[in-house]
Amino acid sequence: MYRRWVRSSRQATPPFVRLAAHPLRWRLLTELAAGDLRVRELTALTDAPQNLVSYHLRQLRDGGLVAAHRSSFDGRDSYYRLDLDRCAQALADTGTALHPGLGRATSTAPPGAEQSWPDRTVLFVCSGNSARSPIAEALLRHRTGGRITVTSAGSRPEPSIHPLAVRVLRERHGIDIGGRVLAGWRSTAPASTS
Repeated sequence: MYRRWVRSSRQATPPFVRLAAHPLRWRLLTELAAGDLRVRELTALTDAPQNLVSYHLRQLRDGGLVAAHRSSFDGRDSYYRLDLDRCAQALADTGTALHPGLGRATSTAPPGAEQSWPDRTVLFVCSGNSARSPIAEALLRHRTGGRITVTSAGSRPEPSIHPLAVRVLRERHGIDIGGRVLAGWRSTAPASTS
Protein backbone atom coordinates (compact mmCIF):
# COMPACT_ATOMS: atom_id res chain seq x y z
CA MET A 1 0.00 0.00 0.00
CA TYR A 2 2.73 2.46 0.99
CA ARG A 3 4.82 1.59 -2.08
CA ARG A 4 1.83 2.26 -4.40
CA TRP A 5 1.26 5.68 -2.74
CA VAL A 6 4.94 6.64 -3.11
CA ARG A 7 4.89 5.71 -6.81
CA SER A 8 1.71 7.70 -7.48
CA SER A 9 2.91 10.69 -5.45
CA ARG A 10 5.91 11.03 -7.79
CA GLN A 11 3.70 11.52 -10.85
CA ALA A 12 3.83 14.96 -12.39
CA THR A 13 1.04 17.31 -11.43
CA PRO A 14 -1.47 17.49 -14.31
CA PRO A 15 -1.19 20.68 -16.40
CA PHE A 16 -4.73 21.82 -15.54
CA VAL A 17 -3.97 21.69 -11.82
CA ARG A 18 -0.70 23.60 -12.26
CA LEU A 19 -2.50 26.31 -14.26
CA ALA A 20 -5.74 26.60 -12.34
CA ALA A 21 -4.27 26.27 -8.84
CA HIS A 22 -2.88 29.81 -8.84
CA PRO A 23 -5.48 32.03 -7.11
CA LEU A 24 -5.40 34.80 -9.74
CA ARG A 25 -5.56 32.39 -12.65
CA TRP A 26 -8.51 30.59 -11.05
CA ARG A 27 -10.22 33.96 -10.58
CA LEU A 28 -9.60 34.83 -14.24
CA LEU A 29 -11.06 31.49 -15.33
CA THR A 30 -14.18 31.99 -13.21
CA GLU A 31 -14.70 35.54 -14.49
CA LEU A 32 -14.31 34.37 -18.10
CA ALA A 33 -16.82 31.60 -17.47
CA ALA A 34 -19.45 34.36 -17.36
CA GLY A 35 -18.49 35.79 -20.76
CA ASP A 36 -15.80 37.35 -22.94
CA LEU A 37 -13.85 40.16 -21.28
CA ARG A 38 -11.06 42.62 -22.05
CA VAL A 39 -7.87 42.92 -19.98
CA ARG A 40 -9.01 46.20 -18.41
CA GLU A 41 -12.32 44.60 -17.37
CA LEU A 42 -10.49 41.63 -15.85
CA THR A 43 -8.14 44.04 -14.07
CA ALA A 44 -11.10 45.84 -12.49
CA LEU A 45 -12.89 42.60 -11.56
CA THR A 46 -9.83 41.00 -9.95
CA ASP A 47 -8.39 44.21 -8.46
CA ALA A 48 -4.98 43.13 -9.75
CA PRO A 49 -2.41 45.19 -11.71
CA GLN A 50 -2.77 45.10 -15.49
CA ASN A 51 0.70 43.63 -16.07
CA LEU A 52 -0.02 40.78 -13.63
CA VAL A 53 -3.39 40.04 -15.26
CA SER A 54 -1.74 40.04 -18.70
CA TYR A 55 1.01 37.70 -17.48
CA HIS A 56 -1.46 35.17 -16.08
CA LEU A 57 -3.73 35.41 -19.14
CA ARG A 58 -0.67 34.53 -21.22
CA GLN A 59 -0.10 31.45 -19.04
CA LEU A 60 -3.72 30.40 -19.52
CA ARG A 61 -3.49 31.00 -23.29
CA ASP A 62 -0.28 28.98 -23.56
CA GLY A 63 -2.02 26.20 -21.63
CA GLY A 64 -4.94 26.27 -24.08
CA LEU A 65 -7.60 27.10 -21.48
CA VAL A 66 -8.20 30.66 -22.71
CA ALA A 67 -8.34 32.12 -26.22
CA ALA A 68 -8.32 35.71 -27.46
CA HIS A 69 -10.08 37.37 -30.37
CA ARG A 70 -10.25 40.89 -31.74
CA SER A 71 -13.35 43.01 -31.41
CA SER A 72 -15.63 42.60 -34.41
CA PHE A 73 -16.66 46.24 -34.00
CA ASP A 74 -13.36 47.99 -34.73
CA GLY A 75 -10.65 45.36 -34.28
CA ARG A 76 -8.82 47.40 -31.64
CA ASP A 77 -9.81 45.58 -28.45
CA SER A 78 -8.88 42.01 -27.65
CA TYR A 79 -11.42 39.91 -25.81
CA TYR A 80 -10.52 36.81 -23.85
CA ARG A 81 -12.79 33.81 -23.59
CA LEU A 82 -12.77 30.49 -21.82
CA ASP A 83 -12.18 27.56 -24.18
CA LEU A 84 -14.86 25.25 -22.75
CA ASP A 85 -13.93 22.22 -24.87
CA ARG A 86 -10.25 22.41 -23.86
CA CYS A 87 -11.18 22.97 -20.20
CA ALA A 88 -13.51 19.94 -20.27
CA GLN A 89 -10.76 17.79 -21.78
CA ALA A 90 -8.19 19.08 -19.27
CA LEU A 91 -10.51 18.31 -16.36
CA ALA A 92 -11.17 14.81 -17.71
CA ASP A 93 -7.42 14.23 -18.11
CA THR A 94 -6.86 15.45 -14.55
CA GLY A 95 -9.44 13.03 -13.20
CA THR A 96 -7.83 10.16 -15.11
CA ALA A 97 -4.39 11.11 -13.72
CA LEU A 98 -5.78 10.80 -10.19
CA HIS A 99 -7.59 7.52 -10.79
CA PRO A 100 -8.54 5.70 -14.01
CA GLY A 101 -12.12 5.37 -12.74
CA LEU A 102 -12.50 9.16 -12.87
CA GLY A 103 -11.78 9.31 -16.61
CA ARG A 104 -14.43 9.88 -19.23
CA ALA A 105 -16.80 6.96 -19.39
CA THR A 106 -16.46 4.92 -22.51
CA SER A 107 -19.64 4.03 -24.28
CA THR A 108 -20.78 0.42 -24.08
CA ALA A 109 -23.18 0.95 -26.96
CA PRO A 110 -22.36 -0.83 -30.22
CA PRO A 111 -20.58 1.22 -32.90
CA GLY A 112 -22.96 3.45 -34.81
CA ALA A 113 -25.55 3.54 -32.02
CA GLU A 114 -26.95 6.99 -31.37
CA GLN A 115 -26.41 8.72 -28.03
CA SER A 116 -29.64 8.75 -26.08
CA TRP A 117 -30.97 12.24 -25.41
CA PRO A 118 -33.97 12.99 -23.25
CA ASP A 119 -37.14 13.97 -25.10
CA ARG A 120 -36.72 17.73 -24.82
CA THR A 121 -37.81 20.81 -26.70
CA VAL A 122 -35.88 24.06 -26.24
CA LEU A 123 -37.15 27.49 -27.30
CA PHE A 124 -34.81 30.50 -27.33
CA VAL A 125 -36.69 33.82 -27.29
CA CYS A 126 -35.41 37.37 -27.71
CA SER A 127 -36.91 40.54 -29.11
CA GLY A 128 -35.83 40.62 -32.75
CA ASN A 129 -34.85 36.96 -33.29
CA SER A 130 -32.18 38.18 -35.70
CA ALA A 131 -28.94 37.23 -33.91
CA ARG A 132 -28.80 35.91 -30.33
CA SER A 133 -31.63 33.40 -30.36
CA PRO A 134 -30.86 31.98 -33.85
CA ILE A 135 -27.20 31.58 -32.82
CA ALA A 136 -28.21 29.77 -29.62
CA GLU A 137 -30.62 27.57 -31.57
CA ALA A 138 -28.02 26.66 -34.20
CA LEU A 139 -25.29 25.91 -31.64
CA LEU A 140 -27.49 23.70 -29.46
CA ARG A 141 -28.83 21.81 -32.49
CA HIS A 142 -25.25 21.37 -33.72
CA ARG A 143 -23.93 20.22 -30.32
CA THR A 144 -26.69 17.65 -29.88
CA GLY A 145 -26.56 16.44 -33.46
CA GLY A 146 -30.17 17.50 -34.04
CA ARG A 147 -31.43 15.01 -31.45
CA ILE A 148 -33.08 17.72 -29.34
CA THR A 149 -35.90 19.79 -30.83
CA VAL A 150 -34.66 23.39 -30.86
CA THR A 151 -36.24 26.56 -32.20
CA SER A 152 -35.97 30.30 -31.68
CA ALA A 153 -38.45 33.13 -31.86
CA GLY A 154 -38.83 36.82 -31.21
CA SER A 155 -41.43 39.09 -29.68
CA ARG A 156 -40.91 41.48 -32.62
CA PRO A 157 -39.05 39.45 -35.28
CA GLU A 158 -36.81 41.28 -37.72
CA PRO A 159 -37.26 40.69 -41.47
CA SER A 160 -33.98 38.73 -41.72
CA ILE A 161 -31.08 37.35 -39.71
CA HIS A 162 -28.29 39.80 -38.99
CA PRO A 163 -25.45 39.20 -41.48
CA LEU A 164 -22.81 39.14 -38.72
CA ALA A 165 -24.67 36.30 -36.97
CA VAL A 166 -24.63 34.33 -40.22
CA ARG A 167 -20.93 35.10 -40.70
CA VAL A 168 -19.86 34.14 -37.16
CA LEU A 169 -21.66 30.79 -37.27
CA ARG A 170 -20.32 29.99 -40.72
CA GLU A 171 -16.70 30.99 -40.01
CA ARG A 172 -16.33 29.70 -36.46
CA HIS A 173 -18.57 26.65 -36.45
CA GLY A 174 -19.27 25.74 -40.07
CA ILE A 175 -23.03 26.24 -39.57
CA ASP A 176 -25.09 28.03 -42.22
CA ILE A 177 -28.25 29.81 -41.06
CA GLY A 178 -28.37 32.27 -43.96
CA GLY A 179 -31.69 31.14 -45.45
CA ARG A 180 -33.52 30.78 -42.16
CA VAL A 181 -36.99 32.33 -41.83
CA LEU A 182 -37.50 34.27 -38.58
CA ALA A 183 -40.52 33.47 -36.44
CA GLY A 184 -42.55 35.29 -33.83
CA TRP A 185 -42.93 33.64 -30.44
CA ARG A 186 -46.71 33.36 -30.83
CA SER A 187 -46.27 31.15 -33.89
CA THR A 188 -44.03 28.74 -31.94
CA ALA A 189 -46.16 28.50 -28.77
CA PRO A 190 -47.80 25.10 -28.19
CA ALA A 191 -51.53 24.90 -28.62
CA SER A 192 -53.55 25.32 -25.43
CA THR A 193 -54.84 22.10 -23.88
CA SER A 194 -57.65 23.75 -21.93
